[in-house]
Amino acid sequence: MIERETEFEAIRSALTGSTYVGAVLTGDAGVGKTTLARQATAAVGGNIRWVAGTESARSIPLGVFAHMVGVYTAHDPVTFMSAAREALLADGHTIIGVDDAHLLDQLSATLLLQLAIDKAAHIVATVRSGVQVPDAVTSLWKDGHLLRVDLNPFTQPQSVDLVESMLGGQLEGFTANLMWESSGGNALFLRHLVEGALEAGTLRQVNGVWQLRGRAAVTSELAALLEDRVEQLPEQVLRVLELLTFCEPIDLDVLAELAGEDAVEAAETRGVIRVVENSHQLIVRYNHPLFGEVIRRRLGIASARRLRGKLYSSLKERRINSAADRIRLAELALDSDKSADLELFEAAAADAINLANLPLGERFARAAVERRGGVESADLLARALLWQGHRIEAERTLASFDADQLNEVQLARWGSTRVSNLLWAMGDADRADEVLADIRARVRHPKIIATLGGLASACAVNENRIEDAFTEAETVMTTKGAPAWAVWWASFGGGLALALMGKAEAARQYAARGHEVEREIDGLNRFISTHGEVLALIYSGEFEAARRCATPYFGYTAPGQYLAWGLSKILQGTVDVAQGRFIDGIEHLEQALAALTTEGAAAWLFPARIRLAEAYSALGRAHDAAESVAEAARRGGRHSAVYEPQLEIAKACVAGAEGTVTPAVRLAIGAADSAARSHQHAIEAMALHTAARFGDHSVAGRLADLAARVDGRLVQIQAKHAVALAAHDGPGLDAASAEFEAIGAVLSAADAAAQAASAHERAGDRRRLLESAAAANRLAAACGGAATPALRKAAQPLPLTAREREIANLVAAGLSNRQIADRLTVSVRTVEGHLYRACIKMDVTDRESLGALMRGESSA
Repeated sequence: MIERETEFEAIRSALTGSTYVGAVLTGDAGVGKTTLARQATAAVGGNIRWVAGTESARSIPLGVFAHMVGVYTAHDPVTFMSAAREALLADGHTIIGVDDAHLLDQLSATLLLQLAIDKAAHIVATVRSGVQVPDAVTSLWKDGHLLRVDLNPFTQPQSVDLVESMLGGQLEGFTANLMWESSGGNALFLRHLVEGALEAGTLRQVNGVWQLRGRAAVTSELAALLEDRVEQLPEQVLRVLELLTFCEPIDLDVLAELAGEDAVEAAETRGVIRVVENSHQLIVRYNHPLFGEVIRRRLGIASARRLRGKLYSSLKERRINSAADRIRLAELALDSDKSADLELFEAAAADAINLANLPLGERFARAAVERRGGVESADLLARALLWQGHRIEAERTLASFDADQLNEVQLARWGSTRVSNLLWAMGDADRADEVLADIRARVRHPKIIATLGGLASACAVNENRIEDAFTEAETVMTTKGAPAWAVWWASFGGGLALALMGKAEAARQYAARGHEVEREIDGLNRFISTHGEVLALIYSGEFEAARRCATPYFGYTAPGQYLAWGLSKILQGTVDVAQGRFIDGIEHLEQALAALTTEGAAAWLFPARIRLAEAYSALGRAHDAAESVAEAARRGGRHSAVYEPQLEIAKACVAGAEGTVTPAVRLAIGAADSAARSHQHAIEAMALHTAARFGDHSVAGRLADLAARVDGRLVQIQAKHAVALAAHDGPGLDAASAEFEAIGAVLSAADAAAQAASAHERAGDRRRLLESAAAANRLAAACGGAATPALRKAAQPLPLTAREREIANLVAAGLSNRQIADRLTVSVRTVEGHLYRACIKMDVTDRESLGALMRGESSA
């Protein structure tokens, strides 16, 4: 009811004010007219009499009110109406509620209008849109007696709120889109869709997020409601709907040819279909998506196969203009009484995979394999399977072929998919390298060599062989006429290598080459290469360009595109975290990880978990951050070694969130050393700056050196920040904060401002201390309430040394003295000494009181 607050208040005012004697609610069936009307009248209170118009009572004079009159033998309508009026008003002031007033008989409608004219009672009525309404009912609002309130379907946010209130949990964004489109925002339909999907098991909770996987189910109750409307349609209109059920949308001329022009016009007139223009072509769609489900339920298997065959026979004679045309034709052939050739299913499988609809691609590929398709069909099936986490079946499908029996083109195609499955899905880098080396030794054609060289670049970068990745990619990029897959693999492997090396401009050039060929590449692969481009932009400080790059560039309209939706959320979440938008970043990344949960190692999830850990840490959610790091580490290995330095940075962030700054700095510098050894200079800079954000004064020189070799403004500002920090230069830290904020690195800006406040306090400059502290608080709030070590120190100035504060934070976290000693690599006696001094400074008597004080708990 909160979502209808405006309409609710309008009805209530109409019932209690002097302008109207009530309200009439209009809208489609199921939008919630009756619910809202009953809630509003109940809120007003008093004597309420509800009646409901029905088809069966429509032929009975005064049908809805007859039961109030009792046994009455008069045939005079005036006398009959008078008796009904007297019965209605017998209890004094009355609110009369009429549901489905469009179904009233003429006498009942006239009585209602008379009551309104005489202001003898207040009235609330509901009327369905698009149906014939008695003139007397229409006069209720046209003549100004009742306020007309039009109820529109729910917006998407309203629909999400409704579904989440039903499920008692978070709804996945992708699922929300599908449900909203399927229900048309109709509250009744939406409720039944949820109940039907729960019954069918297609709506389930994964990692706390509700996901729909498969078709939206329709409950028997909803089917019966819609069936009533379908039953009233003429036979020729039903034929139109049956054809549309298996081929929506369909060209207007095709439908007219199969069903007849008169039938199509009749269906449009009755409002069950709509004709829309699409790319200078007229196509037909259902006016409401759920009609297709109802029609489908009415048809038997034989009828459905015959209709699909009829559509297939008509469409196959027409020119195929797009992948969508080919997919539609293959879908019709799959379950029809007609046979289709192997080539159609292979082409449709490739199209579906290119559009990131993996379940559909799998269906077509299986059909091709069943029709004795060779290695080409098996390759398509394996590509569809590996992305969905079915890595064992994908390997089994490919391993059944003998490499000795394949030509070079088949070897490249078969081998690329097998290596991809072994490395990225199965996490078996050793076996992947073996297969790749074997295939490379077998081929001689320059274009095949280039393709495998590109693949080798992609493998090398994931195994953290950065120089090898760049060398292999550069060879491909300089090969004239290199095939599309060769260029894409090289743009992925070489582009990510260059981004990590800090060569953002070169990485962007590689990405541009990849974009040129991406039409020929599997749809999901585009997100993988875009990830490298996004990182290149982030590491060079071009955050808004990174956000534009990460924005999804095609809509997700099919249930099978949930993986593409999830990968796009990883890209968005990556930029969110880089810019300090941690609340948004956590939502995007949590939903992505839930959507992409598979049985495979899924190397593409590794960076998502790292980003999530960084976001949790920044908000002080140390436990959640530690869990995310542990999950990433569990899935790690040589196949994802490239992300190890970033994982070490995430571990440093977790330590910082726990309040243990010394280990945090040690981990951050260790991550920088690891990144330097593998030439990941952009990551080295990020790691060193993390140490500086945690208060380390030793990294200024290294960051200054990196500023001369890493592209972009970000590392320049990071170096300035580190120099100012080492010099306790408050104005310099303020300047760094302002520069960070200007480019969009908000968390770094907040930390620099907090450190500036500490520097000003050290210098005794109270005015600047307050200004910097205020800036730090403002920037921390912009990050969603960031709680880093620098921000906590600035917000809670305590008379403790850095080590005393660190140990006190660990006491507050519940660690024993032995655990603290192990964590900080000091002796237990050293811990006890620091605790003793901290207790004296904080005026508490024991470690429990100190812990409570650090947690902000009252001493009472």
